Amino acid sequence: MKTTIAKVLLAAGAWLAVAPVFATEIVVIVSPKNPATRMFSEQAAQFFLGKSTLFTPIEHTDGPLRNEFYKKVLDKDATQVKAIWSKLVFTGKASAPKELGSSAEVKKAVAADPQAIGYIEKSQVDDTVKVILTVQ
Repeated sequence: MKTTIAKVLLAAGAWLAVAPVFATEIVVIVSPKNPATRMFSEQAAQFFLGKSTLFTPIEHTDGPLRNEFYKKVLDKDATQVKAIWSKLVFTGKASAPKELGSSAEVKKAVAADPQAIGYIEKSQVDDTVKVILTVQ
């Protein structure tokens, strides 16, 4: 019995060691000049996957925030999203989203463009942008 409990605890510890540790709440933002007030994850995904041009997506460069957003909102990983955008760009159907290195840069770019949409940590929100989705 001790061996079984030890194996279960060891397995649980191994799982926890590889589990993501990203606990920051993510929000999707637009300019206060944008008329949108709310959005569902499925709607936001359309812009970040190039399926709609109503909004211009502003992306983060690679990192945990981007990976978490892709997982929770797009239901894809970074490789899948890159493949989608590569195909859209290659066929001339879309231009790849602008990539910025920080939430401060994304917030500034979104605030300056009423057509832009981006995502940042909730803690970075101020009155220069409007939250239209809180990622669960």
